[in-house]
Amino acid sequence: MKTLKCSDAGFDCKGEIRANTEQEVLDDATKHAREVHGLTESPDLTARLKALIRDDGEEC
Repeated sequence: MKTLKCSDAGFDCKGEIRANTEQEVLDDATKHAREVHGLTESPDLTARLKALIRDDGEEC
């Protein structure tokens, strides 16, 4: 299981994205960043989010 916490990206937000693959986390995190935080999707945003993804060792 892959996890990304919105607070790790510097936001005062309790959002946490969890999925089986890094790509699924990136897709969901990008959508969250756009819809909740008003960010625009870009290669820089994708790279920053990708660096924050953690493997928590759990499987769905």
